[in-house]
Amino acid sequence: MNRYLFMIDRISAWSGKLFAWTVVMLTLLVCFDVTLRYVLNAPNQWVFDVAYILYGLLFMMAGAYTLSRNGHVRADMVYRTLQPRTQAWFDLVLYIVFFVPGISALVYAGVEFAQASWEMKEVSSVTSSGVPVYPYKLAIPVAGGLLLLQGIAEMLRCIQCIRSGEWPQRLHDVEEEDIGQLKEILSADAPQDGAKP
Repeated sequence: MNRYLFMIDRISAWSGKLFAWTVVMLTLLVCFDVTLRYVLNAPNQWVFDVAYILYGLLFMMAGAYTLSRNGHVRADMVYRTLQPRTQAWFDLVLYIVFFVPGISALVYAGVEFAQASWEMKEVSSVTSSGVPVYPYKLAIPVAGGLLLLQGIAEMLRCIQCIRSGEWPQRLHDVEEEDIGQLKEILSADAPQDGAKP
């Protein structure tokens, strides 16, 4: 079972890390816009359209990755004090009652929304630059589908936890391991009680 869970986690990680590059594109685009606007005194409307489209793309496509790393915000004042089995029951019920119907509706409506946009070759209505937005609207059902797939993996994790009493392992990023190693190094280098630095 863990093999399948890790496979879904890898798909989510691949999509999240791929679209994380939009941060670099956004940074370059904003620098370009600032140069055009303030140095050359020649602002361009299309830059604004492309920037908000890239930001929306990043925001949508990061959802499955964040869920795979258990990184979404939750109100856990009470949740963290519960036993893992009880946490898993809460999560499973909430996934079934809210998550699956909500994300399924997003995928369903997103397909129709993207299809209508493709048919009319929709362009941005925010500015008069005419930037095409129909390719980006395809990201709505794709992001929803990836999120739904990751949600299924999370429900399977809940079921495993209910059976075993412990949360199953997750894939971890290199950054997380590096932070752990850095903490070990810093604690080893820290002066001991009474010792002078």
